[in-house]
Amino acid sequence: MPFNLINSDTALRAMLKAIATGQKPAGRISDGAGLYLLPLVKGGATAWRFDYSFQGCRKTLSLGTYPATGLSLARQKAAEARELLAAGTDPSEVRKEARAAAARERAEQEEAQRREAAKLPPAGSLQAIAGEWLTHRASAWTRGTREKIAASLDRHVFPHIGRTPIGEITPGQVRECVQRIESAGAAEMAGRVFQRLRSVFRYAVAHEYIATDPTYPLKPAEILKPRTTQHRPALSAQDAPAFLRHLAGYGRDPMMRCALLFLVLTAVRPGELRGARWEEFDEAAGLWRIPGPRMKMKTEHLVPLSRQALEVLAELQPLTGSGPLLFPSPFYPSKPISANTLNSALARMGYKGEATAHGMRTLFSTCANEAGHRADVIERQLAHEERDGVRGAYNRAEYLPERRKLMDWWGARVDAMRSGGAQVLPLRSA
Repeated sequence: MPFNLINSDTALRAMLKAIATGQKPAGRISDGAGLYLLPLVKGGATAWRFDYSFQGCRKTLSLGTYPATGLSLARQKAAEARELLAAGTDPSEVRKEARAAAARERAEQEEAQRREAAKLPPAGSLQAIAGEWLTHRASAWTRGTREKIAASLDRHVFPHIGRTPIGEITPGQVRECVQRIESAGAAEMAGRVFQRLRSVFRYAVAHEYIATDPTYPLKPAEILKPRTTQHRPALSAQDAPAFLRHLAGYGRDPMMRCALLFLVLTAVRPGELRGARWEEFDEAAGLWRIPGPRMKMKTEHLVPLSRQALEVLAELQPLTGSGPLLFPSPFYPSKPISANTLNSALARMGYKGEATAHGMRTLFSTCANEAGHRADVIERQLAHEERDGVRGAYNRAEYLPERRKLMDWWGARVDAMRSGGAQVLPLRSA
């Protein structure tokens, strides 16, 4: 029986039967036009092969094994390969690309299953990219700040569009998201969430997850209602003398009296005052060096100390000088007083709703500006600066001689307001 040409599937089976009884083919069993069958190849299988030439190179394409792949199916696969060749395409490369695509699809399915089992957001979704952004920016924030930002997205954004592929999110979806927050009565949070989403999308553009930022055409003023900014209550220059005289008579807690007066004299933020440590003060040089990690802008800040401020330190020394903190908690001496302690003291003095600890900075700024001091010097003393670590490191001593004069003037001004030749008034009733 000849083994050099396949006439039909029946003939092919007869050939293979003959081979099984001991007859050996002279070689491959040809079907013509490059298609042939190799009996008893590696592993005992009978395999279809298709030989062809592409760009001058001889190549062979495997088309399956017999009988799993019958004669008609092998001929169909060979015909498809010839069509690709006629179109100038290498069938082997097409197969490689198909296998790679199938492998990618399997990997994506497995990753999706893994993320689903671990309750993670889908890869490429807004929530997943926002997670990358949070990790990328983490070193720029305190842990508390990062947790607040993450919580705002978890609560207000992810339940609605978090699992949506980031490239499919539209400006309308972003608008609806922040307007939903505003409608719930949290207008300030709506603005913050919008800015955070804008940062996430800019990160996505920079890392080529998306080509365009869907927040770009949106302006807060056009999608959110105007609102009146609620500033912290602050003493006016007219009310300050009466307050300072009240403070001088605040005898129930000498440490708290010193804390409030020192806050006025230095114009630092309440958090910077609460964490003050004795090791930060150079009384001989009249300077308070606040470390960068405790500053809002994360850069070291120098506070010139007036004679009046140094006098407060001298009064405070026998009260708390045996420990590291200027203002330790009365309940946990290793920790500073709490964030509400200063405002609670103001409330006990009768100034609830009229003055806050942070508002003492406004008092200083108002008085200094009205007195004609340079705005740049005042702003630098208030540690208002760009969030740039290099610039901040350079600026920590900027205008220092002028700032010394400013703080000396302020100490004398506070002295004048405290005395004023007037009798110390009794405490107001809360």
